[in-house]
Amino acid sequence: MNTTTADLLADAVIAPAAGYAATKVMEPVSMKLYQLESDETRRREDAARPGSPSQIAADKTLGLLGIHLKGKARGQAGAALHYGLAISWAPVYALLRRTTGLTPVAAGLASGAAMSLIVDEGITPLAGFSAPNRTYPAVTHLRGFAAHLAFGLAVAAVTETAWTILGRRPPH
Repeated sequence: MNTTTADLLADAVIAPAAGYAATKVMEPVSMKLYQLESDETRRREDAARPGSPSQIAADKTLGLLGIHLKGKARGQAGAALHYGLAISWAPVYALLRRTTGLTPVAAGLASGAAMSLIVDEGITPLAGFSAPNRTYPAVTHLRGFAAHLAFGLAVAAVTETAWTILGRRPPH
């Protein structure tokens, strides 16, 4: 597959929109799945959760720089980290599509699954942005995985639509 510089530049422009839109899809999916959990499971999960992982990550990261935000600015930093991660992950989809024979659905599912496993199940607890994985009920991990699959599929939909409009869609 021959990827041009113009393709890569288009991908760099599309990825932020795809990542942002995909997060807007993922959040209600995750919330609906959370609401479907039993009261006992939600109680156990809420008791295990030390706070929003994005907020904890923002606090810790900024703290390393000697910055300690309060109030609205603190919340904005957490949201920026959350959306920044989504935007920075969206190019994984384009990379998979442009360098493998994966279909849009397969590449979307693979990129969402990879984000779930690498970020949520790996980096987040190891960095102390959440409680250790074993602290949460199994359904919490399954919900996160399913929500990230929705993220990947939404990135695929936005990216494929933009590629089609721009005439830069790879084959498959």
